[in-house]
Amino acid sequence: MQKRVLGKSGLEVSALGLGCMGMSFSYGAPKDRDEMIALLRAAVDRGVTFFDTAEVYGPYTNEDLLGEALEPVREQVVIATKFGFNLTGDTRPGAAGVNSRPEHIKAVVEGSLRRLRTDVIDLYYQHRVDPNVPIEDVAGAVKELIAAGKVRHFGLSEAGAATIRRAHAVQPVAALQNEYSLWWRRPEREIVPLLEELGIGFVPYSPLGKGFLTGAMDETTELAANDFRSTLPRFTAEARRANKAVVDLLAAIAGRLGATPAQVALAWLLSQRPWIAPIPGTTKLHRLEENLGAASLVLSAEDLRGLTEAADAITIVGDRYPEHIEKMTGL
Repeated sequence: MQKRVLGKSGLEVSALGLGCMGMSFSYGAPKDRDEMIALLRAAVDRGVTFFDTAEVYGPYTNEDLLGEALEPVREQVVIATKFGFNLTGDTRPGAAGVNSRPEHIKAVVEGSLRRLRTDVIDLYYQHRVDPNVPIEDVAGAVKELIAAGKVRHFGLSEAGAATIRRAHAVQPVAALQNEYSLWWRRPEREIVPLLEELGIGFVPYSPLGKGFLTGAMDETTELAANDFRSTLPRFTAEARRANKAVVDLLAAIAGRLGATPAQVALAWLLSQRPWIAPIPGTTKLHRLEENLGAASLVLSAEDLRGLTEAADAITIVGDRYPEHIEKMTGL
């Protein structure tokens, strides 16, 4: 597996990481714990060194899962987790609201450290921008945790350009985790140029469009009531029917290259900048191996130009989130 450095931070990770949310949260019922531990260790065996979780995934159970699975190989891996929500028994994303007060951050880091079975968190993201707390206060709190040896690097998730710049002035931001894929390209407008200017790495989440870009679903696919995609405007049957044009484009290029749509989608992302490290999620070994194959898929300049131009011509149907969730982002 190739390695990449996230901006100027010096934090080296595998070119493709593993997003672990779906093992415990959001995509239907939690998966079998022993099977997920085996999958996480299989990822390490295949060269993955970058694992992404958050206290809200479960809540708490995903961090605990990673803690058990990765404890034997802790020195070989980079673990990223996130703070920033009030957590209650209601596990809907953000149901209890955001909370990035400095005293809250300093309290919840202890639980994350305990669940992850580690003395230090490699990358600690603010999960969502808190409009009630100046980002300078958030960055200052994480700076204190870094000084205390409990955190190595500071990250932001779903933050806008002004927020990133203000935070970075207080404590250098190692990485930004925002959504980015062939069917969500808003970061190209001002986020990617800003990250390049400041030397911040980019960790795209949902790089396969929450599974849609794999080609594994169409308008006839039934989503379970506890699959959060069933609440997303972009995943209505009508939207999926219209958005199949993106998958057809990927499939056409994949067929010519002897690859899969997912591999082409990930290879396209990897080709955008050398400091981009996507974190596709999966709960299946064959999908993990398929995704990792993207790291060795070479897209020529002609392939990239053709893919980008063709994608530019496709109008994506449906908002990515309902309005109340989109408001929680800093974009």
